[in-house]
Amino acid sequence: MAVWRERLNEFVCSPKTERLVTALIVVNAVTLGLETSATVNDALSPWLGWFDKAIVAVFVVEIAARLVAQGPAFFTRGWNLFDFAVIAVTLIPATGNLSVLRALRILRVLRLVSVVPQMRKVVEALLHAIPGLGSISSLLLLVFYVGAVMATRMFGDAFPEWFGSVGASMYSLFQIMTLESWSMGIVRPVMETFGWAWAFFVPFILLTSFAVLNLFIAVIVDAMQTLHTADREETEAVLRQVTEAEASFLATELEGLRSEIRALKEEIGRAGSNGGR
Repeated sequence: MAVWRERLNEFVCSPKTERLVTALIVVNAVTLGLETSATVNDALSPWLGWFDKAIVAVFVVEIAARLVAQGPAFFTRGWNLFDFAVIAVTLIPATGNLSVLRALRILRVLRLVSVVPQMRKVVEALLHAIPGLGSISSLLLLVFYVGAVMATRMFGDAFPEWFGSVGASMYSLFQIMTLESWSMGIVRPVMETFGWAWAFFVPFILLTSFAVLNLFIAVIVDAMQTLHTADREETEAVLRQVTEAEASFLATELEGLRSEIRALKEEIGRAGSNGGR
């Protein structure tokens, strides 16, 4: 990499530049929120529009500088691709039939995820947990399907709006799993017709709300702990390397000092012998 590209890369990746980009993202989020207010938009519409364009220009220049500085290596990092995609989407013309795409401008706020290290760690933990989450999601879907078929057969004729089909039953069971108006809204009316219905709904809630859903939390926490342990081990390895290098350097320096002291003693001894003669 040429010297100027190295310096450009150091500049765009420096803490000062990252803090500036973070501040612009936050300010842009505020301005995009203000545009949703009719009063503020009527009073400051031209200024907000120009300010938004200026911030977009800064983001484009920053992405272009990183692309030039890093070259093809820019596309080997996932977070670079994320930033590039977010800025590219918000640059799509939002006029005419595409005016609805103006709402996509708020996606620029998501760049906070890539510039704030703590947020990056959380997202990386979520991505690391995807295999485990996929297995739990499959288990939850299986439980839902079995429960929906049973509920459709047992309650479908009496309550077709809730359990008339497998799809309707799965949606009703999802509402019950979230504990949103599950008792007075669904279960108690069903129990007025089927007094034993609690024997189906209570185990379903215990299995989904208190068992399977908590597995999601457990997998995510385990993924974050794994990443934290990996970071700590990497840091400790670096520190050990530094310590070993320092110890080797000190040992070399100490051996040099000992050699110099021995040579100095020999020289003093020879000088003393010559003086005695």
